Amino acid sequence: MESFGISPDVYTLTVLINCFCHLKRVDFGFSVLATVLKLGYNPDSVILTTLVKGLCLQGNIAGAARLVEDMEKNGYQPNAITCGTILNGLCKIGETDMALNLLPEMRSKGFQPNVITYTSLIQGLCNFGRWREVATLLNEMVQRKVMPNVQTFSILVDTLRKKGMLTEAKEVFDVMIQRGIEPNIVTYCSLIDGYCLQNKMDDAINTFNMMVERGCSPNVFSYNILINGYCKNKRIDEARSLFDEMSNKGVALNVVTYSTLIGGFCQVERPQAALDLFHKMQACGQHPDPQAYAILLDGLCKNKKIVEAIKLFQGMEGKMLGNDIVIYSIMIDGLCNAGKLTAAKEFFYSLPAKGLQPNVQTYTIMLKGLCKEGLIDEASELLEKMDGNSCSPNDHTYNTIIQGLLQHNETSKAMKYLKIMVDKCNGCNHVG
Repeated sequence: MESFGISPDVYTLTVLINCFCHLKRVDFGFSVLATVLKLGYNPDSVILTTLVKGLCLQGNIAGAARLVEDMEKNGYQPNAITCGTILNGLCKIGETDMALNLLPEMRSKGFQPNVITYTSLIQGLCNFGRWREVATLLNEMVQRKVMPNVQTFSILVDTLRKKGMLTEAKEVFDVMIQRGIEPNIVTYCSLIDGYCLQNKMDDAINTFNMMVERGCSPNVFSYNILINGYCKNKRIDEARSLFDEMSNKGVALNVVTYSTLIGGFCQVERPQAALDLFHKMQACGQHPDPQAYAILLDGLCKNKKIVEAIKLFQGMEGKMLGNDIVIYSIMIDGLCNAGKLTAAKEFFYSLPAKGLQPNVQTYTIMLKGLCKEGLIDEASELLEKMDGNSCSPNDHTYNTIIQGLLQHNETSKAMKYLKIMVDKCNGCNHVG
């Protein structure tokens, strides 16, 4: 603008500061503030509140609080939005007590908390399961004639279902409707997911149907939740029916949709159907991500389709998607279970050359394969190498080699590792 001889006004500069803050470049925002001062403008509470919000978005709550203090020292009065922004930021970083202490200070400055302020506090309290204080705040809201909105209720429903308190979540959902507040897609999805997690698929589908009847259109996320629920319950035909319904109703399928159903087919021992769906996914222009490959590879290996798994893995390597320790761990496990230990060892010992470090799960899988084939000495050597490679064995690792040793009558060696495992556990218990 200046190169064209146009001097920006304070409104333009405020918009620019807001853009930088939303891009999490508050440093640039402060540079623009310097320009505001240089041009002789007085920054108002809107500019300063925008910078406070930018600092909060970066997680720099201490910096935001200091800016508010500096504002007050220089005669700028923070407004209700400024206070609410700080309060919301404190809740997001888990400093809910500090946020609660800010409430009286807000009121002393003449700012009444609004529904957004209360909702932020309720979210913070819910995160720590402080239900009594949540109830107190809700009562306070009603007394002060601040009505909870759809977001307030959705937070309550979602937190309760995450804690497994599904009955209470449904009660909150019912109260919401009684008060004339229409649930949104987020509220419905939270409740549906809660039912699916507890294998209450009839309740889940009833809630889904209720959502449609009340005019809330299901999206890909709501369908994915239900498909996942049916797959976990091995009700694959109903999952497939929902998958087809999505296509018929014009709901765009995503990678998660395909991956979930692929995993479902593998669970019910239909690996060919899983492979067919995988190929259909690619034909429809959906590019499988590493997670989709991992689900199918794992399913193929567990269904003893090791040849198909190797072929799929080779296709991944060609697309530069195979460089992932999770993928290699699945392949090593599949090869070990198929009695192809030599191939499994080749995979395992090729990892450093590919820039991959075996994790505790990878080591444990390899140890199990060695023990299964009676290569106890080699398994013991590998276990000793783990610590040297900065990968400490866990209980599962020790249990694997202990069982292998006992199966081959190596009782004294088994007792040695049992003692090491117990000593490590005792050490953990006494830390701090």
